[in-house]
Amino acid sequence: MALLVNGLMAAVALAAGLETQSMALRASALDFLAAALTHGVGLWMMGRGLQYRGWATLAKGVALTMLGLAVVAATAWSATAGTVPDAPVMSLVALLGMGASLSVAVLLFAGRRGGVSLRAVWLCARNGVLANAAVMMAAAGAWSMGQGWPDHLVAAVIAATVLSGAVTALRQAVAERRAWHAPADPTGLGKGA
Repeated sequence: MALLVNGLMAAVALAAGLETQSMALRASALDFLAAALTHGVGLWMMGRGLQYRGWATLAKGVALTMLGLAVVAATAWSATAGTVPDAPVMSLVALLGMGASLSVAVLLFAGRRGGVSLRAVWLCARNGVLANAAVMMAAAGAWSMGQGWPDHLVAAVIAATVLSGAVTALRQAVAERRAWHAPADPTGLGKGA
């Protein structure tokens, strides 16, 4: 369910971002997609060996890096063009996104005995709510000032957060692949011996 809610919200936020010319909504869509990919990779890993974890994490990291850089480039173009988004629609979609993030947190909290930690639930809810609160602030700023820079600023911050997560995933993937391919210690005493 968490995968489905995040995936649907990514599609809604992207469509609304394209319609309203809001880069913050497009970045919010990227944030929802990152959450959906995290849940999807977790589901895909169930029943598979550990050797696949590095490949799955690598694919997620590469995808999020490419999409994050695309959002940054589109935001730079939009800022140069002086685009001002449709603030009322932005606010409504961000409010819907907050509701979706909170509903996913409730779903994950209820299923936490299945291996999802309270910390993971907290991080998922916090990131989604904060990103959508930032989109609402960007909408208020764009509406009150008649300028697009609040939208562009929030988009850049959300994209940077997703890119940071992507870099972490790439580092984790490289470490997992190295660990998988590292030669076994024949003595059984470990590297410190």
